[in-house]
Order: sequence, then C-alpha cells, then structure tokens
Amino acid sequence: MGSEGRKSVIINVTGFTKFEGVAENPTETIVNNLRNYVATAGLLPPGINLRICMVLETAGDGAISTFYKVMQSGISTGSRLDNEKIVWLHLGVNNGGLNFSIERQAVNEASFCCPDELGWQPQQLPIILGDGGIHQIRRTSCPIEAIQELLRRKGFDVTISNDAGRFVCNFVYYHSLRYAEQKGHNCLFVHLPPFSRIDEANQMQFILALLEAIASTC
Repeated sequence: MGSEGRKSVIINVTGFTKFEGVAENPTETIVNNLRNYVATAGLLPPGINLRICMVLETAGDGAISTFYKVMQSGISTGSRLDNEKIVWLHLGVNNGGLNFSIERQAVNEASFCCPDELGWQPQQLPIILGDGGIHQIRRTSCPIEAIQELLRRKGFDVTISNDAGRFVCNFVYYHSLRYAEQKGHNCLFVHLPPFSRIDEANQMQFILALLEAIASTC
C-alpha cells in the first residue's frame, strides 16, 4: 500500500567532451559507459529510469540548439505519466579537483577562461539576454544537503560548491536550470575530478550512488 503513490524517477545524464587543457574528460567516459554499467550488473534500483545518457560538445552558444534538442527529447521519449519525476543530471570535470562537488547554482554570465571547442570565448556576456543581467543567479531545487549526506554515508568525499565557474559547465547549467523551472523538472550539476585523482571504477560507483540519492530525495 505504501508504494502506490511512489514516483518513478527519470534521470537524464549528460557529460562533456574534451576541451583546452583537458585531453581526456572523465565525464565523457562515464556517460558513454553508464547505461551498460548499470544494466550488466543489475545495479539500478527499481523506480529509476535512465532515459538519456548523452555527451555534449564542450561549447556554449554555438552548441545550445543541440542542447535544447537533447532536453526536449528527455520529455518526449515515451509517454510521461503523472507519477513520473524528471531530473537532469549534468556532469563536468574540475581538472584540479580532489573530490566530488555538487553545484548549488549557476550565474547568468559567460566569461570563458579559454575558447570553447567551437572557438567562442565570451567575456562578461549574459548567458540569457533579458534574464536579469550577468549577476542573476539560478539555484537547483534538489535538496543538495540531503544528497551530500547520503553520499558521505557511503564513504564518498563530497562538497557543496556555490561557484560553477563561468565556462561551459556554468553556461549549460544556467540554461538547464531555467528550462527545468519552466517544465517542472529538477536539475543538478556535479563536478568530478580527473581519473588521475579518483579512478574510473570508483567514479562509476559514485555515480550509481548519486543516482540513488537523487531518486530518493528529489
């Protein structure tokens, strides 16, 4: 009787390709392998549905139309039921990071430290014109403190960050947070360290735990 009203959680996961200074992006490997990883071992708990596992080009304005097509496909693939909850999980790499970092917010400012993969390098430009200027902030609706606690209980070193930078990670997160708000979805961005700091096997275990934490809290 207690399970009748339980929501089915659809989680759409994205990562990024390489970019300047990062020849190997761990999120590309993780997202490309994620579906087979959870299917082969039968690790995904009941009620969680991985609908999209997509690697995005590390680019801003020139790739945003493709990003919105991905977002739309996360809604239109299959029929959505009243008891379904859609969550967008975006993964990016912090090449100097030592642990996992949950991003609380994104800022409406594009100030790229280097050109993106299409050669664009904006400085102090609003990501979305007319959305409150470059100081406008959008925050995730996910209960990130609860997610962090669940992950720490499983032994993962997880911090909460209030600054996703101003590069493509922040650019995509801002667009996604705005889109999710309009559609009634949840959205979260998590930065991962390179494989040289935490190896692939442990990062895959972290992502599985993250999916479980998101499903149980969002």
